[in-house]
Amino acid sequence: MKISANRDDLLKPLQQVVGVVERRQTLPILANVLISVKDNDLSLTATDLEVELKTRTKVQYSGELEFTLPARKLMDICKALPESADLSLEVEGDKAVLRSGRGRYTLGTLPAQDYPSIEPTQASETFSLSVGAIKRLIERTQFAMAQQDVRYYLNGLLLEIRPGRVRAVATDGHRLALCDAAFGDAIGMDLQVILPRKAVIELGRLLNDPDAEAQLEISGSHLRLHQGGTSFTTKLIDGRFPDYERVMPSGDTSLMLADRDTLRQALARTAILSNEKYRGIRFRLSQGLLHLQAHNPEQDEAEEEVEVDYRGAEMTIGFNVGYLLDVLGVLDGDQVEMAVIDSNSSSLLTQKDASECRYVVMPMRL
Repeated sequence: MKISANRDDLLKPLQQVVGVVERRQTLPILANVLISVKDNDLSLTATDLEVELKTRTKVQYSGELEFTLPARKLMDICKALPESADLSLEVEGDKAVLRSGRGRYTLGTLPAQDYPSIEPTQASETFSLSVGAIKRLIERTQFAMAQQDVRYYLNGLLLEIRPGRVRAVATDGHRLALCDAAFGDAIGMDLQVILPRKAVIELGRLLNDPDAEAQLEISGSHLRLHQGGTSFTTKLIDGRFPDYERVMPSGDTSLMLADRDTLRQALARTAILSNEKYRGIRFRLSQGLLHLQAHNPEQDEAEEEVEVDYRGAEMTIGFNVGYLLDVLGVLDGDQVEMAVIDSNSSSLLTQKDASECRYVVMPMRL
């Protein structure tokens, strides 16, 4: 019996789940997507043993069937077909034949019973949160996650749920990003979980409807998110996230207020001639003026001056220009506020008159 479907109805869920599939696999079956059909309802599941994504679509098929197919090959075939093309899929032994128009594509299958599944333990906390809030938290903080750090708990995003708010925090040891969202349903809830880097990136791709509600289930070792016909499961990083409150600059700070876009463009131009490895840039602050300077081993040099609102003492600070550009790229508002202490202390960047998102950048020696 053939599964009949429209190319567009199959392609969208395939594109959702294929990001979970690793290109290099230790187990061949992890390169496949699990396809389960029951009474016109087709579900697609992909996993890498750490993250699992399951989504659904409608097809024409009256029985039950379960098999696996190479995920990327199936997606590439569907992408190459004309829009709204009709297709059929028929499993014959250890092969599956996809037909559309005059085309015929034969793919090898692997047994569905061998496909691994992530089964989380019983959820200890269940709550709902708007998709827009989750996506905003991720977009404003994920760039500060570490990559392949030996401190494995930094290779992810801290999600902290407290009465009245949910907070996302990421740090790689040189910078820190923190963002809050109001959360009325969290009364009495007090927990911290660390999402792995890949899970954070996939969630950012997956969550596209800001007005929708997502249900989150959290256990001691897993987080599961349900939204519409999609289910996303990830293992949690087992570790203790550092006390991020301790690195927040406090005490006697001086404030610099600048036009966000003007500063971002000046930094981007100056960065062109910075050292490609260290990306250092020199900030020299004086009354009403910020002087930017960068140079590299080839003796190239760039200088820019930006008018700012600054009334503190003159000081010179070195920064990684990439870290500053990352922050200015996610901040809202026309103006950015930068709290500085001295040349050896971290600086705090926020949007003017808004503190729900805060960014700490450590200085560097130049």
